[in-house]
Amino acid sequence: MSAEFIDFKTIDEHGPQSYDGTYEVGVSELDRDELASVGSATIKTTVKQGDLDREYIADGTVSFTADLTCSRCAEPYPIANTSTFHVRFRPRPEASMENEEVEITDKEELDVEFYSDRVVPLRDLAMEQIQLSIPMKPLCDESCLGLCPVCGVNRSSEQCSCETSIVDDRWGALKSIRDELEKKKNV
Repeated sequence: MSAEFIDFKTIDEHGPQSYDGTYEVGVSELDRDELASVGSATIKTTVKQGDLDREYIADGTVSFTADLTCSRCAEPYPIANTSTFHVRFRPRPEASMENEEVEITDKEELDVEFYSDRVVPLRDLAMEQIQLSIPMKPLCDESCLGLCPVCGVNRSSEQCSCETSIVDDRWGALKSIRDELEKKKNV
């Protein structure tokens, strides 16, 4: 069923429901520095009642394409991502206010979303899952050599003749001890 909202009342009355949607996503909406561009996002999910009172469980997938900026070489590279998710929706605890954060006290609560309204925008769920799918330090390739700290050239595509062994002056005292030990060893 294509709908804009997950409606818990409908699930209470008619049982598990399937939802899907495709949304255009802007880079500014995700507010991530490593995101160069993003295409549309597609979400498919089935939502059913959970084991607890007023708990609902959403299982599904979200797919999107994007261009990420490599953390090492600063070059954009394309990705196509499809990830699965499992989210449990529970009513917001009585003592907490709408914008107040709810403290997570158990590792089983990491997949819990708290709701105040009995409808959840499907687009919001898709956006959240995209955020969780974007790596914290994206790499164009595991073997990316990154930028030269001296001249700034991309060392994965060009070679430079810069001296890259940078010595930390804080280790200078230990270097002199090592040199003295080497002298004693050679005597």
